Amino acid sequence: MVLTYFQNHVVTISYDDEAQLGIAEWNGFLNTHEFREAITACLALMEEHKPLRWLGDNRKMKAIRQVDQEWFVEEVLPRLYASSLRRNVTLVSEDFFNKTAVEQMYKRAEGLGDLVTKEFGNKPHAMAWLLEPVSSALQQQG
Repeated sequence: MVLTYFQNHVVTISYDDEAQLGIAEWNGFLNTHEFREAITACLALMEEHKPLRWLGDNRKMKAIRQVDQEWFVEEVLPRLYASSLRRNVTLVSEDFFNKTAVEQMYKRAEGLGDLVTKEFGNKPHAMAWLLEPVSSALQQQG
């Protein structure tokens, strides 16, 4: 069953308990308050439901402010890598500035833990990889 955990005018955050999958579907630009509120909701979902997989559908997400990128890297990424997550997919944004920002943020987190992050251009391929057994993600990393 898929549960909508949080929703506002630019993001829907949901959880699929059967797949142990958190999903954030972004649509548009978020100001600092909206961005941090949504990311905090993602973290709360992770702490409450302990998903193994995460899908960040960024295809319609717009640029992320520099100050929010720094906050994400410093405050959020360490929590992601310490969480239950083992597979993380980003569906790449059509917005060049968002795509570049997300790539840079995750690049700065390399080596923090066992979380494997991949980028995909389409949802079917992303879901196929996400739903593979999680143990294979850890083997592929080495």
